[in-house]
Amino acid sequence: MKKFLFSLVFFLTFLSPSVISANTTSVDHGDVSPKAEQVYKSQSVTGLFAGFFQTTGLNAILFPKDGVKNGRGKEMTKFAQSGGRVIMFLIIFVLFYLAIGKGFEPLLLLPIAFGGLLANIPIANMTGPHGMLGIIYDMGIANEFFPLLIFMGVGAMTDFGPLLANPKTAILGGAAQFGIFGSLVGAAALSQTGLVEYTLKQCSAISIIGGADGPTSIFIASALAPEMLGAIAVAAYSYMALVPVIQPPIMRALTTDDERKIRMVTSRPVHRLEKLVFPVVVIMMIAMILPDAAPLMGAFALGNFAKESGVVDRLSNEMQNSLINIVTIFLGLGVGATLQADKFLVAETLGIMAIGLLAFAAGTAAGVLMAKLMNKFSKEPINPLIGAAGVSAVPMAARVVSKVGQEYNKSNVLLMHAMGPNVAGVIGSAVAAGVLLSIFK
Repeated sequence: MKKFLFSLVFFLTFLSPSVISANTTSVDHGDVSPKAEQVYKSQSVTGLFAGFFQTTGLNAILFPKDGVKNGRGKEMTKFAQSGGRVIMFLIIFVLFYLAIGKGFEPLLLLPIAFGGLLANIPIANMTGPHGMLGIIYDMGIANEFFPLLIFMGVGAMTDFGPLLANPKTAILGGAAQFGIFGSLVGAAALSQTGLVEYTLKQCSAISIIGGADGPTSIFIASALAPEMLGAIAVAAYSYMALVPVIQPPIMRALTTDDERKIRMVTSRPVHRLEKLVFPVVVIMMIAMILPDAAPLMGAFALGNFAKESGVVDRLSNEMQNSLINIVTIFLGLGVGATLQADKFLVAETLGIMAIGLLAFAAGTAAGVLMAKLMNKFSKEPINPLIGAAGVSAVPMAARVVSKVGQEYNKSNVLLMHAMGPNVAGVIGSAVAAGVLLSIFK
């Protein structure tokens, strides 16, 4: 009998909230155990659902409150808690589309976008010091460690042969860095207009986007402007992914048909010893002239030296594959942790996207114009298109150069010639980063 009454109480409690409520005091309980009586006096279905709703993310978005803080203890506005989160979800879905539907840098855009999705979930506090994203951010983004590991893997995948075979193409890699320093001046000038407010450190972090080097952009942003890391990383990788869209119109506008048809002579063979000595020479020069660039160039040179040594193939293969793949996951999630509404949805973010685009375009144009100038004075013909590869989007920029060149001369293969300024651009962006760190850090 007691078991039957106990079951009946449960049934009535959950199905008849209008009859049985938490305030009921005068009902004949009969032969009901104290435990059943306690359940009977508990909340009704309405009360249970109301209490549950208070813990949902939907409630946090629909009914924002004052005093709510993000994972890092900074108070969030009501807009950031509600509409801001909705907008961020939409932006993240666009990033998913670009990564999956368009294939734009999916290896990093996808984990960055997913990290942003998790970072904007209310209540979960995943970006806090003890949250999953917060732990990832602290262990590799805040201390700038993950970009260095990425550079190590990139170094192991880089062949300096084309650059060593034609050293003068290094000038094109240097010319393309004009986009970085030009956009630094532009960002500082824009902040003087009052439309946005950038410090010199923030201007420096934004300007590195012009080098089209994602890891370097993250490295600099972590050191100089961590509050802008998410926007800078998304801009850098977005423009890297859009190299096939952004660069060809600039290349065509600055060159003639005859220049685009120029065939370059075959480069000389490069001795293995040259490739082995080169990364060591670069590091020694960095040590003497620009120590602030040592972290980036040190990791890059280590990966390349391991590859060219020929005695640690296992280590080189791991750097090129397992290591860089694992770190890419963590790097993406860590960057995604910064894509929160209160940090991303500000006027400064629009400025970052605009300045980054102009910087990338300026770097491309500077490389092409320098190649045109070099062609005027060079004994051997230089196709000005290869100047566009001076940005450090390796090897995508070189492939775009080769593709555009073949549109005007199908027998013209510019890929290996373009790889020279392309890898020089990687060194150039790292050196530019060292210069900015030495001045502004």
